[in-house]
Amino acid sequence: MTLTLFPLRLLVATFMMLLAWPIVLVASLGSAEQEPTQPPALWRRVVDFLLRAILRTMWFAGGFHRVIVKGRQALPTEAAILTLAPHSSYFDAIPITMTMSSIVMKAESRDIPIWGTLMQHIRPLLVSRSDKDSRRKTVEEIKRRAQSNGKWPQIMIFPEGTCTNRTCLITFKPGAFIPGVPVQPVVLRYPNKLDTITWTWQGPGALKILWLTLCQFHNQVEIEFLPVYSPSEAEKKDPVLYASNVRRVMAAALGVPVTDYTYEDCQLALAEGQLRLPADTCLLEFARLVRGLGLKPEKLEQDLDRYAESAKTRRGEKIRLAEFAAFLQVPASAAVEDLFSLFDESGGGEMDLREYVVALSVVCRPSQTLDTMQLAFKMYGSEEDGSIDEDALSSILKTALGVAELTVTDLFRAIDQEEKEKITFADFNRLAETSPNFAEEYLYPSQTRPDSPAQPPPAPAPNGFCVDFSPKSSDAGEKPFHKKLD
Repeated sequence: MTLTLFPLRLLVATFMMLLAWPIVLVASLGSAEQEPTQPPALWRRVVDFLLRAILRTMWFAGGFHRVIVKGRQALPTEAAILTLAPHSSYFDAIPITMTMSSIVMKAESRDIPIWGTLMQHIRPLLVSRSDKDSRRKTVEEIKRRAQSNGKWPQIMIFPEGTCTNRTCLITFKPGAFIPGVPVQPVVLRYPNKLDTITWTWQGPGALKILWLTLCQFHNQVEIEFLPVYSPSEAEKKDPVLYASNVRRVMAAALGVPVTDYTYEDCQLALAEGQLRLPADTCLLEFARLVRGLGLKPEKLEQDLDRYAESAKTRRGEKIRLAEFAAFLQVPASAAVEDLFSLFDESGGGEMDLREYVVALSVVCRPSQTLDTMQLAFKMYGSEEDGSIDEDALSSILKTALGVAELTVTDLFRAIDQEEKEKITFADFNRLAETSPNFAEEYLYPSQTRPDSPAQPPPAPAPNGFCVDFSPKSSDAGEKPFHKKLD
C-alpha cells in the first residue's frame, strides 16, 4: 500500500486542499470578527457548498468512503454549542468540515500554510499563549456568540481538551458550559479493526498515523448527534456540574466509563523526572482535590517559596484542620478534610505542613525533581548546615512519591559516603549527577508495588492512556475515600 495506494491518496488529498485554498482566501477577505448576516448571503452559501464538496472528496480519497451520521444536528437557535467527544485524533476534523462550525484553536494555527486559511473561513475563536488574558477573552467570546440567538455559526468544542484513546471520557473542561445555554452532545466512533486513528502522547506520531491511515483501504467513522441538553438552574450556576452531567450522557451513549482524572493528571503520572510516580501514588488524588478547591497548581507554583518559608518556621510542628484551611485561605469543608486526611497518617487529626508543600511542588513541576528536593532540604534541613537525617529523607521521598512505605536506607548510604549520618542537598545533587537513575537503583526495586496478592498486569490500552490509574468503575465519586496510609 505504501508503494501504490498511499502516494495516490496523498496526491489527491493535497490537490483538494490546494483547490479549496483560493476559494477560501477570497471568501475570508474582510474582518472575521464582524457579526455575520442572517440569512447568510448567497455567495457565502455557494462557498460553503463548494468547500463541503471539496473537503468531503479529500476525506473520501483518504479512505473515509462513508461517514455514518446518526441523529439530527440541531439548529443554531436550538443549540449554539456542539460538544464532541471522545477527542482522539486530528481526523476529528471530519465533523468540523461537514458542519462548517466554528472551533476554538491556537492563534498560531492561523500561520499554517493552506490549512490556516481554510480554518479562518469558519470564524474560529483564537487562543493565544502569549496573552495572559486570552483564555478569559475566549470564554467571554464563546458566551457572546452562544447568546446571539443563532446569528453566529455553531461552536464545536472538544471539552476533554486533549486526545485520548477513547477507552473512557476524562474530565470535561468547563469552558463550553460557562454560558449556561443548551448544548448538543456529539459522539464520535471509529469502528475499525485496526486502530490507525488514535493520536496520543504515548503512541505513533502524527506523520506515522497519516501514513498508516492512508495505507488502510477503508476507514470507518460514525458521528452521532444526541438530543439537545438543556441545563437546569443548578447547572447554569455551576459549569463544572453541567459539564459532568453532559459527560455522563455522552459516556452512556458510547458505552464507556468516565474518570475524574484530567489531562494534567496524566502529565503528572507520566512526567519524565528522576522520581517517576508509582502506579499506586496518592498524588493524583492530591492534585484532583487541590483543583477541586479552586487552587490551580499552575498558579500556585510562583508561591512555593513563600509556602516553604512558612512551613519551615514551624520546624515540624503539627497543625490541625482549621489551621490548614486558614493556610490555604479557603473555608473548612469536606474537600479540605479529604485533602488534610492524605497527610494525617496516624489519624490523630494533625499533619506536617512541610509534606503538603513537597506534594504541591511535585504537582506544580513534576519533571523538576531536583527543584522539589532543594525546596524540601530548605524546610527539613538543620539551621547550621541545612543537613537532614535518614528519617527526614524518608519522609520527603514518601511524600514526593505519594506512598505510605518506602525504604531509603540504601539511597541514604550511597549519598552519605563519609558516614556522617546526615546529608546536605549538595550531597544529594552530587549523587543525582553521577547516577541519574538513582531512583531505579535504590528505591523502586523494593518499593512501588502495592502489598496485595499477585494480579495479572492490566491489558495494554491502545497508545497507553493512563491505564495504571484509571478507575475501574465509572462511579468514581461514590467510592470511599482512601488515605495515603491505605
